[in-house]
Amino acid sequence: MAVVEKTPDPFAALAHPMRRRLLMELRAGARSASELAADMPIGRPAVAEHLQVLRLAGLVRIERRGRERHYHFDPRPLTDIGSWLNVMLAFWARRLEDIDALSKREAGG
Repeated sequence: MAVVEKTPDPFAALAHPMRRRLLMELRAGARSASELAADMPIGRPAVAEHLQVLRLAGLVRIERRGRERHYHFDPRPLTDIGSWLNVMLAFWARRLEDIDALSKREAGG
C-alpha cells in the first residue's frame, strides 16, 4: 500500500477500515507499530503506512521512547467530523419531517 495522498483530511483517513481499526486499538493507550501489527491481519510496514496517514490527518501523534515510536490516538480532529454530522443529521431530519407531512396531506390526514 502506498500513501497516495498527503492530506490532513480526517474524513479521508477514516475511509479505510484498517485505519478505523487502528484507532479503535489506540483508544486503550499508546502502542508501537509492532504491537499494533501483532493484532492485525497485515504486516508491520502496512500498519506503519496506515499510521502515517492517520498522523497526517492529525488523528495520531507520535511519542518517541528510546528507539521506538509509540502512537497515541488524538480525537481532536473528530470534533470537526462531529459538527459536520450534526449539520447533516439536522438537515435530513427536517427533510424526513417534510416528507412525512406531505404524505399525510396527500393521504387526507
